[in-house]
Amino acid sequence: MNALVPLPVLLPLFATGLSLAAGIRLKRFQRFISVAVLTAVVVISVVLMIAADDGPLSVHLGDFAPPLGITLVADRLSGLMLTVSSLVTLCVLVFSLGQGMADKDDETPLAVFHPAYLILVAGIACTFLAGDLMNLFVGFEIMLVSSFVLLTLGGTGPRIRAGSTYVIISLLSSMIFLVAIAITYAATGTVNFAQLAERFDDLSLGVTTLIQAMLLTVFGIKAAVFPVAAWLPDSYPTAPAPVTAVFAGLLTKVGVYCMLRTETLLFPGNRLGNLLLVVALASMIIGILGAVAQTDLKRLLSFTLISHIGYMVFGIGLADRAGIAGAIVYVVHHITVQTTLFLVAGLIERRGGTTELTRLGGMARSAPLLSLLFFVPAMNIAGIPPFSGFIGKLALMRAGVDNGSVLAWVLVGGSTLTSLLTLYVIVKVWNLAFWRSEPPGQAAEGTVMESQEDDTDDTDDTDADLADVGGPAVTPQDDQGIPVRPGGGQVVATSITGKAVTTTKRPPRTMLAATAATVVLGLSYTVLAGPLAAYTDRSAQELLTRTPYIEEVLRP
Repeated sequence: MNALVPLPVLLPLFATGLSLAAGIRLKRFQRFISVAVLTAVVVISVVLMIAADDGPLSVHLGDFAPPLGITLVADRLSGLMLTVSSLVTLCVLVFSLGQGMADKDDETPLAVFHPAYLILVAGIACTFLAGDLMNLFVGFEIMLVSSFVLLTLGGTGPRIRAGSTYVIISLLSSMIFLVAIAITYAATGTVNFAQLAERFDDLSLGVTTLIQAMLLTVFGIKAAVFPVAAWLPDSYPTAPAPVTAVFAGLLTKVGVYCMLRTETLLFPGNRLGNLLLVVALASMIIGILGAVAQTDLKRLLSFTLISHIGYMVFGIGLADRAGIAGAIVYVVHHITVQTTLFLVAGLIERRGGTTELTRLGGMARSAPLLSLLFFVPAMNIAGIPPFSGFIGKLALMRAGVDNGSVLAWVLVGGSTLTSLLTLYVIVKVWNLAFWRSEPPGQAAEGTVMESQEDDTDDTDDTDADLADVGGPAVTPQDDQGIPVRPGGGQVVATSITGKAVTTTKRPPRTMLAATAATVVLGLSYTVLAGPLAAYTDRSAQELLTRTPYIEEVLRP
């Protein structure tokens, strides 16, 4: 069974080579390879999750023992994270295939999408399975390289700027990470997690606290917690819908996973627990207030993402069994639901031509299926019973009440306030985009370029793109500035490659099916709430005990 541990990393990397070799000439083969490999990764991840319930699994690549070799470890937490992430990435891939085929995007940028996406999946798996700090860093860098490619697909101005911001912030965190690794190795002579768990006890408190603070800063940037989250609302919304979905739903949780792993395995005792609780409260309140102020759906969801990361940090800051278990439940819930909401945002943009809420309306009547696909995950993230969002929030609040400290009680109040404001934000989106009547010009055929927020004159480029897809060279505008065409008809939205493409008012079935699959996955957490809660409780116990992990890695 241990031989399966490296496969979630190796299979996507192997498929990347095949995908690059296939290229644009064999696009059907490229799609088949991507779907087949990610399906295999899902199966392997489920097997590892079940097997890890009996104890951690490990493999030393090249049969080199720590600290020389590369160690990959699958325990309950990493097995669960692998399973959820592989299911979500598969659904997002299917969504992107539907969008690409509907838009007939066969240019080179889309041909690069599949290899970059597979590398991203490999980097995520490497992060979850890494048994030492150095390979955790390698996983981060793999994700960074592929992320920049995915964020800048098409080479449009806003995407290049957003990608550049993301890379600069990521490189800064990578520098801090490397310094932390260097200090750790100089102080202990190893970067292996199991060995560090034993040797950190012999270090001075100052050195240990310094390393812990540096690692928390790195993982906090990756997770987008306050006050290092300002980059996220400007980086994610400009990317293609499937890219935004997997980034917002999954990549931020990689940072949360790393915090869970290091705070329990390397730094027991909760020395910085109060600091984490303060950060959690600030992330909740400031994030949700930012969401309240937004009128663009993607930016609104980006701020709710920052806010709800605070719930996970809340559980980590409590550092007890109930808090850690609640944090894991909420991570699993949020990966799926946040991804679903961004996929729905992509469908809304395709249907209405924009994600600006002031220009949307009437979708509850004109697009009832799309309305349902939004309503279910929206109620889930708002914490309405009996959805998994309510289960996760209730678990965290109960853990805070059981903790009994003043700061924990403040977090319980902050969690309640954040949940109510989240519901307010969801109702606001529902009223503007779905419930009210259609604003003038929405149903008419229009053009919404990816560079709509660019301050440069893109008139010539817009006209050229319209000509490429069979539209007129110049389009009139209504009294709200929305480009329209005489006679109404279809809506024009943006493709994966950033060009304007003509779409019908009914989204492609593949995109709808992929989004519906993530909705069902989110609902399954409610149906399976009992087994999920039991599994996360055992996972929390294993994390806090530490012994099973250490013994598995260091056994002869």
